[in-house]
Amino acid sequence: MPRRARISIPGIPWHIIQRGNNRSACFHAEEDYQFYLHYLEEFAAKFGCAVHTYVLMTNHVHLLLTPARPDSAALLMKNLGQRYVQYINRTYKRSGTLWEGRFRSCLTQTEDYVLACYRYIELNPVRAGMVVRPQDYRWTSYHANALGKVSRIIKPHEEYQRLGGDDETTQIAYRALFKAHLDEETVEQIRNATNGNYALGSERFQKEIGAMLGRRASKGQSGRPSKDRLVDTRQGTLL
Repeated sequence: MPRRARISIPGIPWHIIQRGNNRSACFHAEEDYQFYLHYLEEFAAKFGCAVHTYVLMTNHVHLLLTPARPDSAALLMKNLGQRYVQYINRTYKRSGTLWEGRFRSCLTQTEDYVLACYRYIELNPVRAGMVVRPQDYRWTSYHANALGKVSRIIKPHEEYQRLGGDDETTQIAYRALFKAHLDEETVEQIRNATNGNYALGSERFQKEIGAMLGRRASKGQSGRPSKDRLVDTRQGTLL
């Protein structure tokens, strides 16, 4: 069965997950995390991706980013993944696959869902039982978004910036979002959309994305879209 073509529209955020093959560890030492973040910064700038939030877990990675071009995110992940695999194989004298196939992703509706993805990503170590508070985990953008640590990687999304009038009030408002965990329904919605390569958002948003791309962007029956749904797709592309 052919895999679903990846959907991409410039200017709409992506939530991305890349897992280690067979859920095996991708990061073994502090230097590994630092290497990955160094090239995340480099390739994000090179290929036109604004990274809003991230977390590097032991055996997988979460990113929320906005691509400037239809192929920006795909090029970032391809080059970052290859460079990191070369480093790991050289450092640990290994060979073979590191990542579990291609990365998984979903387009994310700005209203409501972008900040939900921020929280979903930065609460990952808490849900995994690795730490009690998100600030207790080192390899996460929470330190930049919530605590004001200088980061050359993070580019705040406009929804994040709307939380306050300046950096301090924005960070205070952002921290307040973490006083409660995400409800399970939202967590499942994010997981299902990302694993299924669907649009994450309201039914209206999913229909708009589907019409723009000429294919469905929500879970449903497979098949070719009807002719009356096919529209100009110059703003989007299938990757």
